[in-house]
Amino acid sequence: MKTLIHPTAVIHPNAELHSTVQVGAYAVIGGHVKVGPETVIGAHVVLDGFTEIGARNQIFPGAVIGTEPQDLKYDGELSWVKIGDDNLIREYVTINRATGAGEATLVGNRNLLMAYVHVGHNCVIEDSVIIANSVALAGHVYIESRARLSGVLGVHQFVHIGRHAMVGGMTRIDRDAPPYMTIEGNPARVRAMNLIGLKRAGFIPEELQNLKKAFRILYRSQLTFKDALDEIEMLGDTEHLLHLRRFLLLSQMPGRRGLIPGKGKAALKDDE
Repeated sequence: MKTLIHPTAVIHPNAELHSTVQVGAYAVIGGHVKVGPETVIGAHVVLDGFTEIGARNQIFPGAVIGTEPQDLKYDGELSWVKIGDDNLIREYVTINRATGAGEATLVGNRNLLMAYVHVGHNCVIEDSVIIANSVALAGHVYIESRARLSGVLGVHQFVHIGRHAMVGGMTRIDRDAPPYMTIEGNPARVRAMNLIGLKRAGFIPEELQNLKKAFRILYRSQLTFKDALDEIEMLGDTEHLLHLRRFLLLSQMPGRRGLIPGKGKAALKDDE
């Protein structure tokens, strides 16, 4: 009978691995790790700390998940990494557990994290997100479903990236990236709607037209932030318009970093 665990792997006796988990050569798995069915753990992978990993994930060689956060505030408190199902975690990805007792760094389902991605403490990655090679997420970054981050870029702590956003390579993301938009540059600017991505995602023409109107109100008009929100509200109450408006409102809340502006004048604050 073929064994699913390589004889050189070092697995703590208290680790909880489903019987269908495969473990490659020289992997190291700590005593507080739980791994769900049909997950494949590659050679030289390290799983440490209080880490929970769901079903059918593929973790490629050299990835390190669940180690202590790179945060001077961390003082040894119990915190987590929790990963859902059907994720591809490529070579040398690092995912740190959270700062704060009982807090968690969260990765949802069906995400692709390419080689050398770093996911800092307290980050949240929802579902079906693609993050290309050598992207660094600082602490407390929140990425909504179906966002796309191109390679070799950095995301500032406490930044939110909206659903279906497309972020170009080598962009510096230091403020919130609104959903449905294409963002690129250094400094980052909202360049256009992510039309190609939205069409691929199955958006119908009526939805695209509404979002185009919202884009022009936000990034091609001279309206104040409040007036722009009022104009967007008048476009209707479809799911995507409501989500866009909610994201814009939350971007102005205390603790958030405000919105990335457009390449022309953008409606960002009431006092602009």
